[in-house]
Amino acid sequence: MPGRDYYEVLGVSRGATPEQIKKAYRSLARKHHPDVKPGDKEAEKKFKEAQQAYDILSEPEKRKLYDQVGHAAFESGGSTGPRGPNWGPGPGGPSGAGAGADFVDFGDIFGQEGGMNFGPGGASAGGADGGRGMFDEIFSKLRTGRGGTSRQAPPQRGREVQASLTIPFLTAVQGGETTIELARGGGKAETLNVKVPAGVKSGAKLRLRGRGEAGQGGQPAGDLIIEIQVQPHPHFTREDQDLQIEVPISIAEAILGARIEVPTLSGLKTVPIPAGTSSGKKLRLRGQGVPAHGKVEAGDLFVVTKIVVPRASDEESQKLIKQYDERNPLSPRDELW
Repeated sequence: MPGRDYYEVLGVSRGATPEQIKKAYRSLARKHHPDVKPGDKEAEKKFKEAQQAYDILSEPEKRKLYDQVGHAAFESGGSTGPRGPNWGPGPGGPSGAGAGADFVDFGDIFGQEGGMNFGPGGASAGGADGGRGMFDEIFSKLRTGRGGTSRQAPPQRGREVQASLTIPFLTAVQGGETTIELARGGGKAETLNVKVPAGVKSGAKLRLRGRGEAGQGGQPAGDLIIEIQVQPHPHFTREDQDLQIEVPISIAEAILGARIEVPTLSGLKTVPIPAGTSSGKKLRLRGQGVPAHGKVEAGDLFVVTKIVVPRASDEESQKLIKQYDERNPLSPRDELW
């Protein structure tokens, strides 16, 4: 009894293109393959039907003959005609001399490149399992690596190593060189020199190429990523490229004005204090902040004045202060209200 119409089996129209036929076959084969649904007789039957339909419709000459005659063209018993859909024995079947004329591309089913061809000497698909044993064997080889070439993972580049390094404030601002100690495998410690560029901040990361974990199979080592933490300075503070330092001055220096020396990154600098300077006044020293680096210009140093008052004074000095206050009245808090 003739089977179902092959176009109906694949779910395509009679005018379907070869690509549409191939796509429909792949979809059905993936869905009903015995390895996907082991023990499901209905799925196994549909898998065989799809395989038979594709075998005929994928070959232009066979498809043309099928369109003209139908199933009858392939029911000659296999002695002289094309290979029958039931893959029976005979010269045109897989076990005869013509077996190499037709094959199943394993990659066609699962969408892989370079599929396996079941040509002469390969397993017959006409057994009682309808080809399932053949596919079971291949799946087994792919899973275990037995009976074929196993795929090994390619050599890997070494992994990155993360570390943290705390550096002095002046090293971060001016740049310099320091060391870091790393614990390697086996409890070994390794000391590395680290070049710190000028202007780095807390949270910045430095990359030391090839100082991470060793690679495999001749591949290069990974990198060492160092996160920088900057220690605070007892006198300088930083805001971007600018530095700031608080400098104490006396009452006389504040009232009368003076020339005082203040520390900078490049040594002591003389700074004029204008007469009548109050606490908190900022005096700018251009270019004396964080040094220029790369395309970033040098910052400025801001000197912040802080008037220091003696803890004790004699009676005569207190009288003089009162006289000064009377002669120079000032209400510094009037603008607060």
